[in-house]
Amino acid sequence: MQGWGAYARAVTSRRPFPWILAAVIDALLIVVFAAIGMANHEGGFTPAGLAGVAWPFLLGAAIGWAACRAWRTPAAPLRTGIPVWILAVALGMVLRVATGGGFAWSFLIVTALALGAFLVGWRAIAALAARIRRRGA
Repeated sequence: MQGWGAYARAVTSRRPFPWILAAVIDALLIVVFAAIGMANHEGGFTPAGLAGVAWPFLLGAAIGWAACRAWRTPAAPLRTGIPVWILAVALGMVLRVATGGGFAWSFLIVTALALGAFLVGWRAIAALAARIRRRGA
């Protein structure tokens, strides 16, 4: 049985996944996370409010992208997805608290689980799809 490293290589070996598309997917998923949270806890949202909730996590993800050089293997679940996820959550929470957004352990847990599912999840699905395509080819 091959490990996740093989899946990561499979995603980028035949036809490289466009890094700009991966960055857009990450950003959209972070904004969706913020929108869901606002809709559930504030009963709705405004564009300015959504930007205010999402920006710390977007910046954390951008720093994660730079830290792991995500543009090299943007769809790799382990090499890219995990560092982007961890930094999006960790730096996002630090920035949120530092700018007066408040902190709750339950929010940290939900944020970590949701962004993990989003930021690592889509990459794992892409890797699995690439593997299935390779087997069928």
